[in-house]
Amino acid sequence: MAKKEKQAAALTNTGHAKQNDMAAYYFHQGTNTHAYDYLGCHVKKQDNAYEYTFRVWAPNAESVELVGDFNNWQPGYTLTRVTDMGVWEYKLTSEDSLDGENYKYRITNKGRSFLKADPYAFRSETLRGTASKIYEPRQFKWTDSLWRARRMKTVANRGARTSREFFSAPLNIYEVHLGSWKTRDHKTTEGGENYLNYREIANELGPYAKQMGYTHVELLPIMEHPFDGSWGYQVCGYYAPTARYGTPDDFKYFVDKLHSLGIGVILDWVPAHFPKDAHGLYEFDGQPLYEYQGRDRMEHDVWGTRFFDVARNEVESFLISNALYWLREFHVDGLRVDAVASMLYLDYDRKPGEWIPNRNGGNENLEAVAFFQKLNTTLFAEFPDVLMIAEESTAWPMVTKPVADGGLGFNFKWNMGWSNDTFDYVETDPIYRKYKHERLTFPMMYSLGENYILPVSHDEVVHGKRSLLDKMFGDYNEKFAGDRLFMAYQICHPGKKLTFMGCEYGQFREWDYQNELEWFMLDYDMHSKLQKYSAALNRFYLENRELWELDFSWNGFEWIYPDMNELNIIAFRRMNKKGGELVALFNFAPVERKDFVVEPLGHVRYVEVFNSDRTEFGGGGIVNEGALDTVALDPKDAKSRRLTLDLPGMSAVILKPVGKVKAKPQE
Repeated sequence: MAKKEKQAAALTNTGHAKQNDMAAYYFHQGTNTHAYDYLGCHVKKQDNAYEYTFRVWAPNAESVELVGDFNNWQPGYTLTRVTDMGVWEYKLTSEDSLDGENYKYRITNKGRSFLKADPYAFRSETLRGTASKIYEPRQFKWTDSLWRARRMKTVANRGARTSREFFSAPLNIYEVHLGSWKTRDHKTTEGGENYLNYREIANELGPYAKQMGYTHVELLPIMEHPFDGSWGYQVCGYYAPTARYGTPDDFKYFVDKLHSLGIGVILDWVPAHFPKDAHGLYEFDGQPLYEYQGRDRMEHDVWGTRFFDVARNEVESFLISNALYWLREFHVDGLRVDAVASMLYLDYDRKPGEWIPNRNGGNENLEAVAFFQKLNTTLFAEFPDVLMIAEESTAWPMVTKPVADGGLGFNFKWNMGWSNDTFDYVETDPIYRKYKHERLTFPMMYSLGENYILPVSHDEVVHGKRSLLDKMFGDYNEKFAGDRLFMAYQICHPGKKLTFMGCEYGQFREWDYQNELEWFMLDYDMHSKLQKYSAALNRFYLENRELWELDFSWNGFEWIYPDMNELNIIAFRRMNKKGGELVALFNFAPVERKDFVVEPLGHVRYVEVFNSDRTEFGGGGIVNEGALDTVALDPKDAKSRRLTLDLPGMSAVILKPVGKVKAKPQE
């Protein structure tokens, strides 16, 4: 090598060293938001050779060795400790590419050795193996620049780079478990042989979601997990899309394909806990590292998992970098953050005496509060158009309020209270529903306290809770009528929407992760009509700004009949920013109300724009055709008017005005 080349190489190496020093410093400070670029396995090709740099954080280790396919899993590749706080490094040179070869770290602590997968690995083995895989990134050709530009435009339209603009846009999410939405040859997923590839799923799921009128698809966790039965919630490989369905590039194709069809992608993300699998994060270097140290916080006994120590700087770097990784590298549009409540409360699922109060004597996990605020602040600074959704099941205040105002900084929260109350109501015999009328009305008392999503999620259709269709009271036909009514009620109620796969056509049995959805049910008339109904209802939602533009403002909602408990009826208005309105009526009794009176109304003429009882949807066909003229209640008040219509049993009817009242009162 010439002298100048050697000098240049020396300077380059010095630059890399300084860069690595800074990356290590920020990692240990909890502020490295690109920790995956520093830790893990990274390849560099030069001089017709491949150099692989492996770095791992294991501060309590006595020694760390690299073992894998490339050395027949024999010791000898010993890592060097390069930071005082426990980062180890090894550089492996090879004339041939090692892409796809398996590896682990052999960690020794107090004379005891064990094998661990790389926490920062971008690929993992398939179901029958637990090793990490060397991954040489490809140049994936993204085609979603237009989608991403439109996404940013939604938050930049008003001159403010803030995700708040999402509040006045439609959001209708289709929640999916990739392993059981569809499988190869319609067989079970046992053993993993019948899983479809990310690309195959994208080519079917994308057009289906578009056809059905959904705006986003939300995936149960696709990060690598060893146990199918966890549905993805027991993650061992946070940076690796699960190999069940293909490679990282295959998953990029999935996202790109859905974006090309105008469908956003949201990932379920699990920062609360991780499983105790031997190859995973559990006591990674021989003692608690990623988890809390004390027994009062370390263990989640019910789940059999360990809680992340979100107050530890290196864990913060790991988790926040991971959230950003999925946004940066895979272009996902948002994260649904799992089990937020379990992180916020020190006494979550604990008995008295099993937890220690915080410094103020309370049960709040102040470190978790700080973590969420830091997480959301960091993510929104780089991605102001991202969706950050909290699965928070308690009344913790200000979950969706800005961090600057003392909130956690999420932009949406699941309204699980609405789900519980509404399901309790529709499962009740209509004879007794009058005693539970508040289940329908009470959610409006708090509906504007947070920015809510109304979820019909995977958690509601398993473990004996029954499918959505089967929750409905009554016989076969009554269940379908109740289901159509419930769906319309969800669409019209303030808040964004989420529906689990299979609910849209009325899968009758509970969701089973080991089998694909019962698509054969569409061969039956009522199920195919319900699917048609779901698509029509979703399109109606998208086409009517009244149902989403003022979701989180009292200017967008007004009661008409909140207290008709004896009749099992409620009615309300939904309004848009320009004063347009829809009148939504819901009859939760199996009794037709002929000549039903609606008042007060403010327009001269209305038309029925949606009716869940139409025959093409499987209903009885009681509809209100043509114009519905109103009558003035008071000759001196032209805006106080009455309308009479037929209200079918177990049905939703939605009206829209087609004529305005004159400005001057009628004489």
